Amino acid sequence: MTEVQNSNPTILDAADLPTRLRPSTQKSADQGLFTSALPLPADFDSASSDSDDDNLLEEPIDEQEIYDLISTISDPEHPISLGELAVVSLPDIEIKPTLPNVPDSPLQTVTVLITPTITHCSLATVIGLGVRVRLEQSLPARFRMDVRIKEGTHSTGDEVNKQLADKERVAAALENGALMGVIAKMMETCQ
Repeated sequence: MTEVQNSNPTILDAADLPTRLRPSTQKSADQGLFTSALPLPADFDSASSDSDDDNLLEEPIDEQEIYDLISTISDPEHPISLGELAVVSLPDIEIKPTLPNVPDSPLQTVTVLITPTITHCSLATVIGLGVRVRLEQSLPARFRMDVRIKEGTHSTGDEVNKQLADKERVAAALENGALMGVIAKMMETCQ
């Protein structure tokens, strides 16, 4: 068990957090760590969707939707969400075109800045990895993820950011069973 380093973090009231989520009355039994947690619309017809794909516009995804995806992730040290701990906040999420010189490109980059509860948080990398996994499992492939520690909020922020930006290190971390167990536990509270 990890030693709790910040036994009295500032906790925001969940009712005061910005959200578009509606209370869910039931969860699907087959929702796994890497399956989409987004329900299909009632009028969704998978047989006709393949032929209509060319006629459909991509639904825009905004910062509020990103926040709703990650704010309910549980902190690995506290039984409280990242939103309630203000580790993630709506003003620290940004969506920009991945190719600024190609305005019509559907490729977009989601940037999430994480604010650890304490400046020497030993689990900052795990939290960042959890946010990254949640976004990668929930967003279409046209999105790129940029998860970083907010500047000046962590004593080793540069090192943590280097780890989170390194695709090979992230891939290796995702193959670690113990680490994936921690991340799976963090995702149990996701709506």
